[in-house]
Amino acid sequence: MTENIITAHNLSVEFPDKVVFRDLNIEVPRGSFLSIVGDNGAGKTTFLRVVLGHLKPAGGDVTLNPSRKDIKIGYVPQFRNLTAEYPLSIKNFIALGLTESKLPWLTKNEKAKLAHIIEETELTKRFDARLGTASGGEKQKAYLAQALVEQPDLLILDESTASLDNVVKYELLDLVTDYQRDHDVTVIFVTHDLPLAQKYATDYLLIQNGHAVNGKIKDLDLTKLKMADLTGEVNSEVM
Repeated sequence: MTENIITAHNLSVEFPDKVVFRDLNIEVPRGSFLSIVGDNGAGKTTFLRVVLGHLKPAGGDVTLNPSRKDIKIGYVPQFRNLTAEYPLSIKNFIALGLTESKLPWLTKNEKAKLAHIIEETELTKRFDARLGTASGGEKQKAYLAQALVEQPDLLILDESTASLDNVVKYELLDLVTDYQRDHDVTVIFVTHDLPLAQKYATDYLLIQNGHAVNGKIKDLDLTKLKMADLTGEVNSEVM
């Protein structure tokens, strides 16, 4: 029987002027790929903040396995276009994810981890280049590698493909699914881009208009969603 890495029970988040969602129940199996979908401002990142303990819910509870203090989490943010003057090389930027690292004095084990993740994220030919001069795809791969270098239990992609062109989006998520297959990491992908969610996820959590439903991605009924959800367009009503 597959154990759950996250369990949320009757979870509710409310602000004085808005109900984000109420009575959210979800079990996230270890090793699954969960896409959290919905328009911008629907509450996708808010759910993550509750899971990570950064926001207290109005009701209900969330359990992590292992516990919040013991779980290893890798986080990849939305694309950030660093300037050409950014001084670190791709390799040294990735090494910032080594929790015990004291650059430039990496241990033998840390050097091995670093070399392995550089290869797995297809940055071998560019690892000595300054990150500021790298392409957009290389920069986002570097963020991914930094998140994975300590082999997390849970990988969070928080709108990580937003602002990337279609080719780079699919390249990045292909790397994620390859890594997941080889390392059995659990992935949470926050997005408003349903085509991407459908291609890569096994499960979904849809947050929309104060309600949340979840299930298998193959069972998501597209006819009940608005056009913004279907196309990945940005909704002007943001929280």
